[in-house]
Amino acid sequence: MIHVRTRLTADFTVISNALAQRRGSAVTIGVAAYILSVPDGARISIAALCAHFDEGEILISRALRELEAAGHLERRKVRGPNGKVRTQTFFYDVPRGAGDRANPAPRPAPRPGKSEPAENSAPTAAPPAEAAAATTLTPAPAPAPATANPHSLAPVGPPSPPPLGLDDADPQAVVILASLRIVDRRLILSRSEVAELAPAVTEWLAQGLGPEEITGVLTTGLPDHFRARPARVLAFRLREAPLPAPPSTPPAVTALPVALRWQTCDGCERAFRAAGPSACRDCRTAKAA
Repeated sequence: MIHVRTRLTADFTVISNALAQRRGSAVTIGVAAYILSVPDGARISIAALCAHFDEGEILISRALRELEAAGHLERRKVRGPNGKVRTQTFFYDVPRGAGDRANPAPRPAPRPGKSEPAENSAPTAAPPAEAAAATTLTPAPAPAPATANPHSLAPVGPPSPPPLGLDDADPQAVVILASLRIVDRRLILSRSEVAELAPAVTEWLAQGLGPEEITGVLTTGLPDHFRARPARVLAFRLREAPLPAPPSTPPAVTALPVALRWQTCDGCERAFRAAGPSACRDCRTAKAA
């Protein structure tokens, strides 16, 4: 690859190679580049980032957590002069250590004439008297456990189970899920997602549905734009197994009439069908007359 570079003198952002070339999600790098490009005081929240990017809340939240775990992002709850608690976001172009993130350098106060920074903006210096009052009246928060992240957007819960493998999955279900991208190019699933969805597809197969029917159910009427991974949409459609098909009853068999044997008339030697030896109808009529 050959770079065709242009020397920029305005409207550019400096990003370290360690951040731009970090392994992992491209969404995380894009969110970091966007945060570095906006001025101090800009609103950096999940709602604001979702309004700017096409990705949904799940991917944006995951990107912010990755940046926070890497030491680039820090969110702090502070109490303003009016007593309102708001979130201030600090972003470091070079990851800081634990001590540096605990005591970030204060930002200079905004110049006169500028509006007060909105929520999730860079901090401003508070007057000494108000800072002392806030220190005196507000008790210090209890230290969080070492295993919990106080700035994480997702609640801390039990550890997630290990990812499933494809060794124990039904091969036919794996083939059905892997072939969905042939019908819709957006339905690209990872190995862990296929392993997660395979048991539901196996249950559908056990109810008598064929691969073509399952593929039609999973690919018909999909939205034009996914706000999350397509695996979530497929999991929603496979959430409940279909009802088993009722047993097919064989058609009723109508008994055929039994054919009578051929008999020879005792009077005129005519052949006719009857249950036993007797006269034909004409001979019986003539005899009765």
